[in-house]
Amino acid sequence: MPVAFKASLNPRKTPTQSRSTASVDAILEATLQVLIEVGKARLTTTRVANRAGVSVGTLYQYFPNKSAALQAVLERHLNEVTAAVEAACEANHGSSLETMATALMTTFFDAKLRNARYSRALHAVSDDIDGDAVVQRIGHRITRAIAAMLETAPEGLNTEPRSAAMMLQSAMTGAGRRMVDGGLPEREVEILKRESIVLARAYLLACARERE
Repeated sequence: MPVAFKASLNPRKTPTQSRSTASVDAILEATLQVLIEVGKARLTTTRVANRAGVSVGTLYQYFPNKSAALQAVLERHLNEVTAAVEAACEANHGSSLETMATALMTTFFDAKLRNARYSRALHAVSDDIDGDAVVQRIGHRITRAIAAMLETAPEGLNTEPRSAAMMLQSAMTGAGRRMVDGGLPEREVEILKRESIVLARAYLLACARERE
C-alpha cells in the first residue's frame, strides 16, 4: 500500500550530535559507493555497514532498510544541487536577464555533472525509492529561487516570474538528465550545455521584448 511504502522509507531518527551526524554521513557515502560498485539488487545493509565502518545495528538506528538509505542519498544529492542554484540566484539579483540565464544554467549543469556517475546511479534507482516525491519537494525550492531572481531583472518580464521559472527549470532539468543518462561523449555534453544557455537567454529576452 502507498502509505506503508512511504513509511518504510522514513529515517528512524535524526542525528543530533556530531558523532551521530558523522555516522549518518558515512552510511550515506557508503550506500552510494556500494550502489556504484554492485548495483541496487546486490546492495545490502551489511555491505553498506561494512563499507561505512559501523555495525548493522547502528545503520538500523537511522534507516529501516536499504531503500530508506538510498532515498536519503538521493535527497542529499538534490539538496546539494539545489543549494548551489539558490546561491547563484541570490548572487545574481539585479543582474541582466542574459546574465541570470547564463549563471543559472552553468551552475545547475556544473553541480549535476560534478560526479555524473553518482547522478546516473541515483537516477537509475529513483523509481524504486519514491524519487519523484523527493524531486517535487526539493524542486519547489529551485522554482522559488529562480522566480525571486527574475523579479529583480531590470528589463522586467511580461510573464509571471514563477511561470518563467518553471519553464527554465524544466529546460535545465531535461537537458541535465540527457547529459547524465544519455551516454554522450564529452564534446556533445559541452555542446548541449552551450545550447541550453542560448535557449534560456533567448526565452527570457523574448519575454522581456513582448512587454514593449
